Amino acid sequence: MFLPVQLQPEDPSVGKVAIANMLGGIGYFHEQSEIGYRKNSDHKGMQAELFTAVPSKPFFPWGVLWDEGFHQLLIWRWDIRICLDIIGHWLDLINGDGWIPPQLSMVHKDVARHLTSGNPPSLFLAIRDIHDGMKRNIFSEIERNEIMDFLEQAFVHLDAWFKWFNTTQSGKQQSSYFWHGRNSTTILQLNPKTLSSGLDDYPRASHPNQAERHLDLRCWMFLASSCMHSIAQLFDNYSVPEKEYGSTANLLSNFELLNKMHRSKYGAYFDFGKDTEKVSLVWSEDKQEVIRNVSGGLRLGLVHHIGYVSLFPFMLKILPSDSWILGKQLDFISNRSILWSDYGIRSLAETSSLYMKRNTQHDTPYWRGPIWMNMNYMILSALYHYSKVDGPYRDRARVIYDGLRDNLIRNVVHNYHKTGFLWEYYDQRNGRGKGARMFTGWTSLVLLIMAEEYT
Repeated sequence: MFLPVQLQPEDPSVGKVAIANMLGGIGYFHEQSEIGYRKNSDHKGMQAELFTAVPSKPFFPWGVLWDEGFHQLLIWRWDIRICLDIIGHWLDLINGDGWIPPQLSMVHKDVARHLTSGNPPSLFLAIRDIHDGMKRNIFSEIERNEIMDFLEQAFVHLDAWFKWFNTTQSGKQQSSYFWHGRNSTTILQLNPKTLSSGLDDYPRASHPNQAERHLDLRCWMFLASSCMHSIAQLFDNYSVPEKEYGSTANLLSNFELLNKMHRSKYGAYFDFGKDTEKVSLVWSEDKQEVIRNVSGGLRLGLVHHIGYVSLFPFMLKILPSDSWILGKQLDFISNRSILWSDYGIRSLAETSSLYMKRNTQHDTPYWRGPIWMNMNYMILSALYHYSKVDGPYRDRARVIYDGLRDNLIRNVVHNYHKTGFLWEYYDQRNGRGKGARMFTGWTSLVLLIMAEEYT
């Protein structure tokens, strides 16, 4: 039931590679895990099973929770039953506290064993998309009934998963959240990584503490609560959760509150925390290695790094279409000195003090400039949305949308014909594929971009 795709003459081979390799990477995994999948269990010898797609068969041949939500945006359009089966397997990994492991593989044990840290709930992107498809009546009656049965059975797991986030990742202020698991004592990292967010080395507050407020997680929670509210409305026996999730979604979409907690005076959105930009990596004779040096300027406030995190309220379409702040987001996106490049939207602005800075002596920049397809897909989705709704920025959103879409497709197609691969991410300076090659995970979203199919 894959929707028809309008491609340029040079594009069909790339579109076919994207979907074929995505589907070819789906596999069944079984391992004796050290993760405790039941509350108060012995964390050894548990049997874990997972049916999932993978980011890259040769380089990341295992399931990753945060990637999987993006994978399913493609897979449900190909076969809704396979998609529901995969989502169901991920939800079956939930433990008694409502925690789902970021990945089944034990490759990154420092992340996977922290039962207080979790990947973004991106599965809600696909679930919301499927729900919207039901409203548009694109499914057959048999498929619709199967989706309804799945959602009713999955609701208890989704409810537990949401509540895990809403309790373990909540911040000091109402409606604030922060990613747990950051290392507040490290002297080796320029900016302590936030691995659980999926945006590994994206700049956060330089000094992690309990006062942090992470903008992206707040927006993920808005997506999750609004999606749960929509699902609960499908069933007569979920009246209480429906009201609870509706209240949470309304709180997290409150524009004035969002602005009060995360917006700067010139219209940019940021994290909040204890931060200084007077930080650098220096050689230590005593330790005989490169360590972090902080020279002052520490303050509690907004963390001024424009990049993907700044755009989350825009990407999740929380901004009113008639607000001047929407116009500012379009300014940041389209400005070549900030986020725009000829190959896609940069992960971090050139104006940031940590733009393309190494996080350790050996770590090359990852989310500090390079172009990532999953975030560009969400940016395009928002531009497409705002180009269709009434407002003073409608025409401008369309112009930016057309230019960004052309840049992304052209660069991915060019790299494929030159190298034979889709890549993990792309260099913002010259468009070259970087990181893992044959990355037909979320880079395969280029096919949905070609088809103009957005969540």
